[in-house]
Amino acid sequence: MSLRARLTSRIGRVLLARTMKGGLDLRALRRMPDRLTTPFRRDGLDPVPEIGELRERTPIARLGDFFGRGVWLVTGYADNRALLADGASFSNDLGQFVPQEGRSAEEQIGGLGMTDPPLHTELRRYLTPEFTKRKLARLEPLIGRIVAERLDAIEAAGPDLDLVSDFAFPIPFEVICELLGLPEADRERFHGLGVARFDLTEGGAGSFGAAAASREFLIGAVARQRAEPGPGLIGGLLTEHGDKLDDVTLGGLADGVFLGGYETSASMLGLGAYLVSRTPAARELLMADDESADRVVEELLRHLTVVQVAFPRFARVDVPLSDGRVIRSGDIVGFSLVAANRDPALAEDPDTFDPTRAPTRHLAFGHGVHRCVGSELARMELRIALRELVRRFPGLTPTAEIDELEFRKLSAVYGVAALPATLAGVHSPV
Repeated sequence: MSLRARLTSRIGRVLLARTMKGGLDLRALRRMPDRLTTPFRRDGLDPVPEIGELRERTPIARLGDFFGRGVWLVTGYADNRALLADGASFSNDLGQFVPQEGRSAEEQIGGLGMTDPPLHTELRRYLTPEFTKRKLARLEPLIGRIVAERLDAIEAAGPDLDLVSDFAFPIPFEVICELLGLPEADRERFHGLGVARFDLTEGGAGSFGAAAASREFLIGAVARQRAEPGPGLIGGLLTEHGDKLDDVTLGGLADGVFLGGYETSASMLGLGAYLVSRTPAARELLMADDESADRVVEELLRHLTVVQVAFPRFARVDVPLSDGRVIRSGDIVGFSLVAANRDPALAEDPDTFDPTRAPTRHLAFGHGVHRCVGSELARMELRIALRELVRRFPGLTPTAEIDELEFRKLSAVYGVAALPATLAGVHSPV
């Protein structure tokens, strides 16, 4: 490192220390520095070429500094798996960047994705039993009913539709509301809080504001159900653990379920429907049998990787790399899941969507102790919804080319504003 770089880094760290005393607040960050936006940019459904070039050149790359801390990006598949699983060297505590003192309960930074063991372990043990395959099997008829009702509405309003607003968003929204046990009166107020949580076009301001609104709503829902628990997850946890979980803690857990199960599933359903409708082999496999349908779902998860990056990690200690470089204690490490899932080390011809591909050990749900607790629910929603969509409407055809679609510019969860399509006047008997 040059003398100038060392001085710049030292000055940055001094400024950081001073700023932290007054409160370095990511909510005040109105724009992401350009050098940090690479992991969030794509070319249609594919990562931008720069990220593949970076993976080939330096699978663990130093992007620059942020208030005196080094910022790194991990793009290689093997390196993502190794570092994501290294809880001893890396922390998930985002709270260090957002001063908590004087903040309301709704504004506190927490939740499974942004906490470390042992707190993370304690919180996750409340949720894990609710998301096993056996426990989730009870939701299959519910998801089937929600999907059927949505397809009925599409058919009645057809032949033109928007795969986003008419299909992809309503289904996971209804599922997550049913799962949490939110009454009908709460759902209208709850609608629309998802997209802004992942939008980084205004830096941290919009995302943190949306997070506070969502947490405030769910903390209130917990308080209302404490006296009379409902039939869903909130009510169940109150009944079983109500004496151990205060409103803020349980509201945060519910918010994590919403965060991981609504916007992400909606983006996967929308882009998945678009891709499947343009791939005859995928449509045939979805309708063949469960094993074939599951294969299509796994390839969609790998190829699309709508959760583009994992929650950032912060180095607890100096971490030496094999090439002699060192991730310094306090440095920020980002993980490009989409780059990892397009790594030739994971799959042959990784930029091609191949529904016949044998399932890979992709990282669409992350890896390590922070791997998405709701992964099986997401798979179930995708399998049921996409299978029924192509079974009901085999003539479904997108009416826009990929370069005509309005994709999100800077979002941790990749998605699209609208996906126009037509039923083409063809559907199979119900």
